[in-house]
Amino acid sequence: MLYWLLGLLTQPVKRPQEQQRQVDIETSRLALYYFPFCPYCLKVNRIIRRLNLNIERRNASYLPHWYDELHREGGKAQTPCLKIEHDDRVEWLYESDDIICYLRQRFSKQ
Repeated sequence: MLYWLLGLLTQPVKRPQEQQRQVDIETSRLALYYFPFCPYCLKVNRIIRRLNLNIERRNASYLPHWYDELHREGGKAQTPCLKIEHDDRVEWLYESDDIICYLRQRFSKQ
């Protein structure tokens, strides 16, 4: 419980304005499908906040079309799921630890 509370108190990464603008451009091709009370989704959302990432969040339990899209295009109705749009394909990344690893590798150094 304490770890969860500390995660909320951690300040987001601060980047120079131009660098943050570039990160925002890169994250515009990402979307996180989540369920609001899923502990794994909360874990991913904490990292998104900590890394100061502007990733669209799609509540798959509240809006049926997000749930349907997740199931139809991603292949399973499991959250969290990060949709990653590449130039030539779309990747659906499941599992909170895999999503966190991807986000840290891609955005921690920026």
